[in-house]
Amino acid sequence: MRFLSKLLAIILILEAVGGIEAQTQTAVKSVPQAAAAPASTPAGSASPDLLVGAGDLLEISVYGAPDFDKKEVRVSGTGDIGLPLIGPVHVAGKTVQEVQTLIAQKLVEGEFFVNPQVSVFAKEYATQGVTVLGEVLKPGVYPELGSRRLFDAISLAGGLTPKAGNVVTVTRRDDPNHPEKVILTGATQASTQGNVDVLPGDTVVVSKAGLVYVVGDVKLPGGFVMENGKMTILQAVAMAQGANPTASLNKAKLIRTTATGQTETPLDLKNILASKAPDMPLQAEDVLFVPNSTGKTAGRSGLTTILSTLSGIAIYHP
Repeated sequence: MRFLSKLLAIILILEAVGGIEAQTQTAVKSVPQAAAAPASTPAGSASPDLLVGAGDLLEISVYGAPDFDKKEVRVSGTGDIGLPLIGPVHVAGKTVQEVQTLIAQKLVEGEFFVNPQVSVFAKEYATQGVTVLGEVLKPGVYPELGSRRLFDAISLAGGLTPKAGNVVTVTRRDDPNHPEKVILTGATQASTQGNVDVLPGDTVVVSKAGLVYVVGDVKLPGGFVMENGKMTILQAVAMAQGANPTASLNKAKLIRTTATGQTETPLDLKNILASKAPDMPLQAEDVLFVPNSTGKTAGRSGLTTILSTLSGIAIYHP
């Protein structure tokens, strides 16, 4: 009887252990592969490595080689450096790690070392700053020893001027023939994507926005920024806070600069404001002139007189 009780207990224990193992295997199989850590870093999350260029100062060491004990070499205008034993080495356009690997490879190929331990340090970049030009408050060259973002560079230059456009051109030091154009926008996601990396030696140029000028018998004469590159006659008049009661709306003029010179186009502004005539799109540098209703004043409002008033106009930025 005791033997049967012990046998029954052993069977129950084995069944319990088998159930636990089955549950464990099921749990392991049920873990989704997506829960695993990603194999690579998302694109754009890491800053690109700085590239060696002409004029940079490199410090090179090879363990156990007195001739390479913190040897400083300046990169020539052709992008080469001269080293003992192996002679000239072309390093321009390479990262410091790539230069390190290249020197080690040449030491092995020349049978000077079996397994050289090479260390390369960029002690000085010839152009350690980023150049910010165009429509910024303080154009110039600003120190930058590492990678920054485009908005950082613009901020260092004091920010944008009221006449700044929404196009920024970034010319890379290592690829000057393929400038990168960035569109500035108010949308959060697009602005984040446009906040590209800026490296030492790069040049940032902020474009000038298109302006439309409204002069004459209006409440706020001035030059107005074309938001997103678009503006109509009605919008321009609204930006100028409307015409004065003494304005001669039916004698308004649109002055436009073309390839052959400046042209004048009469405008029936009264009917446009009353929605009896179609609104017209304007172009950058257009001048909308609204004369005074006084006959003597309107008669003198020729093209030369109108354009002479633009020199004293302040730019208005809403």
